Amino acid sequence: MSAEKIISEWKKKVFKNIYWLEGEEDYYIDMVVDYAEHNILDEAEAGFNLTVFYGKDADWAAVVNACKRYPMFAERQVVLLKEAQQMKDIDKLESYVENPLSSTIFVVAHKTKTLDKRGKLYKVLKKSAEIFTSEKVKDYKLQEWIGEYVRSQGYKINAKAISLLDEHLGNDLNRIVNEIEKLALNLKGKKGLPADRQEITEDDIERYIGISKEYNVFELQAAIAKKDLAKAIKIIQYFEGNPKAGPIQMVLPALYASFSKVYTVFGMSDRSEAALKPHFYFNSNAVKNAMETINNYGYDGIERVLLLLHHYNLKGVGVGDTGTSDASLMKEMVVKMVSR
Repeated sequence: MSAEKIISEWKKKVFKNIYWLEGEEDYYIDMVVDYAEHNILDEAEAGFNLTVFYGKDADWAAVVNACKRYPMFAERQVVLLKEAQQMKDIDKLESYVENPLSSTIFVVAHKTKTLDKRGKLYKVLKKSAEIFTSEKVKDYKLQEWIGEYVRSQGYKINAKAISLLDEHLGNDLNRIVNEIEKLALNLKGKKGLPADRQEITEDDIERYIGISKEYNVFELQAAIAKKDLAKAIKIIQYFEGNPKAGPIQMVLPALYASFSKVYTVFGMSDRSEAALKPHFYFNSNAVKNAMETINNYGYDGIERVLLLLHHYNLKGVGVGDTGTSDASLMKEMVVKMVSR
């Protein structure tokens, strides 16, 4: 059952006794826990029937005792255990899980990891609880996720703006959602149009989030694809003056992912623009960059670029180089990339 499905069931007043939320992606776990905390009970009921524990400070016996209490002036009570991965003796919840109270909704947020499926607690949970595993969105699906989320908020967004958010915010859904909410708040009524007719652009992202539309990883990829050394150096100089805009630890993996994706194209029999579109998830900017990269570098050139990226990634963490600045390393690397 998905996070959305769990909340949908709750809205219909359909509840299970125990919800075990686990996994690496905090966003969906936070979504469910937030709804449980603020919406299952009304304000008057929550005063007597909502109990919140935090794993680091929670004693398993206190949690079990809270779950075994009967609700006051309400049909049900809600017990939340947040940050359960930090709780000592969490396995001792097993006795309650085996025999939960029907009037208690017990919601456990076990972030960053999943339970050992061989353990007894997991086996007991599987029989009597709703287990939801929150998985990270795959990197190749992140741009699609951003586009869908923006549209769900009633806005439009162009492909380049999606790429900017993807490259600079990384695979952190909570951060992405917070920045999109910031955009929506700032755009509300600013363009004199209703939300469903407004499009989020690179200009909006630069103005309200602070990501430069000209000096970013996406534009650096494009400059390298075109072998435009002057522009690539200019972007790196911007990174040098604005370290948070393009740290080497973010830039090199992004470039490696981009060139690796293009490298796989050589395994395709059809390398036309039409054939590349689904390979690059119908991102027109990515297809354009890929075709320029193929034309300007060829198979051997891309292979050499990947080796350079690996080499400078090692230098960036101090292997074989302990004194050169990140910007100088990137400039040196880019010169070697585009010089042939």
